[in-house]
Amino acid sequence: MNILVVGRSGQVARALKERAVRGGVSLMSLGRPDLDLCDDASIEQAIFDARPQVVINAAAYTAVDRAEDDADHAWRVNAHAAGLVADAAQRSGAAIIHLSTDYVYSGASAKPYRETDETGPTSVYGESKLEGERLVREANPRAVIIRTAWVFDACGANFMRAMLRKALTDAEIPVVADQLGCPTSADALAQALLAIAASMEHPGTYHCVCTGEASWAEFAEAIFEQALARGGPVARVRPIRTEDYPTRARRPANSRLNCDKIEKDYGVRLPSWKSALTACIDQVAVDGWRLA
Repeated sequence: MNILVVGRSGQVARALKERAVRGGVSLMSLGRPDLDLCDDASIEQAIFDARPQVVINAAAYTAVDRAEDDADHAWRVNAHAAGLVADAAQRSGAAIIHLSTDYVYSGASAKPYRETDETGPTSVYGESKLEGERLVREANPRAVIIRTAWVFDACGANFMRAMLRKALTDAEIPVVADQLGCPTSADALAQALLAIAASMEHPGTYHCVCTGEASWAEFAEAIFEQALARGGPVARVRPIRTEDYPTRARRPANSRLNCDKIEKDYGVRLPSWKSALTACIDQVAVDGWRLA
């Protein structure tokens, strides 16, 4: 199996490459300038040259707050380019796995979201990602769309590393306690994506997150508990309300995703977020707590 990953520097793209190496999977990652999501011609050329059997689009405009004032760029990458990637994959004979987000939902539900629940994004980022889903489905009948959430990794920009970095200078950190979600490690997600790529038997839309749930404040407390046990940076967590931490873009209060469908169709069940966090913190500790 020959896999092309669109995106090279992101958390999931890096995790996919590492997982592929360990598993002996043929995988190529392409990013700028070889494949530029703002250059239509480069998208088609790169995919046709690679001749993949499966394309995994792990690239996106993810600056949620900045997108509110940079909507054209967000829509260009998350919607227009996503459709072009899916179309080029289809015309080259490849299936596609497209990564999406919990932000396609409003967050108003009291229950974990199922794939059949009504969408209702409340931000430019969420709107652009939802339109990207539509364009991908329209362009490639062999598309598997994966909605995930709260991704963290030992490298890159994410909540876990941001908390640890902030603890280097702050004894107490205010963290939102009234938004719920499912923290998900990039490594666990990458393992699932490769398992799906090996099959691709069930096109459609799926949720894929680690099991269990937490608020951002609970996630932060777990991070510091793990760090304390390994001699890493620690701070006190002060739970606050969303209204006490205003952001440019509105976040879903409920980002929990039900993953029954992906377990039924693909046999995929990610580990608990706490066990995934333990593995991730272990890696950060082994790397010497390099957080810059």
